[in-house]
Parts: sequence; structure tokens; C-alpha cells
Amino acid sequence: MKQKINNKIALFEWKEVRKIIHNNEWCFSVVDIIWVLDISNDSRNYWKVLKHRLIKEWSNQTVTNCNQLKMLSSDNKMRFTDCANTETILRII
Repeated sequence: MKQKINNKIALFEWKEVRKIIHNNEWCFSVVDIIWVLDISNDSRNYWKVLKHRLIKEWSNQTVTNCNQLKMLSSDNKMRFTDCANTETILRII
């Protein structure tokens, strides 16, 4: 059964954040949130390191709550990316 993909773009201070409805709630791309908040110049690497630290040291639940969902990437292809609902995003921040 093919799932309908409902991708949207949200703007935060003129920066794009990919979002998608999953299980009847909005989920946001974690790397986009990191990029928007200007936490790092390399948001993908920052998330990779942070995810590893969360699993190892602090809270595996936060990482577990991130789902890999297909979103439109910068090369216009649908790729899996870590996404999280509002509550999980706030925990990551």
C-alpha cells in the first residue's frame, strides 16, 4: 500500500524547515531545525555527533522518538531524514 506523502515547507526567519504530517501530527526535519537555530555550520554532522552522544550518555528515548521519513532533499529527490514532533524537537534543543 502506497502512503500519501504530505510534505510542506515552513519558514523561520526566512529559512526553510521541512515538515511532514506523520501519525496525525507535524514532524520537522532535525537537521533543518539545527540549521535554522545557527547551532553549527554543518548541521548534518552536528546531529550525527549529538545523536551518538544522546544514545551513549543521556537519553536514548529522544533519539528513539525521531523517525526517518521521506522528505524532498536539496537535490529534488525523496530521501529519508530524521524527523521529530514538536515535543521531541524541544527536548533536542
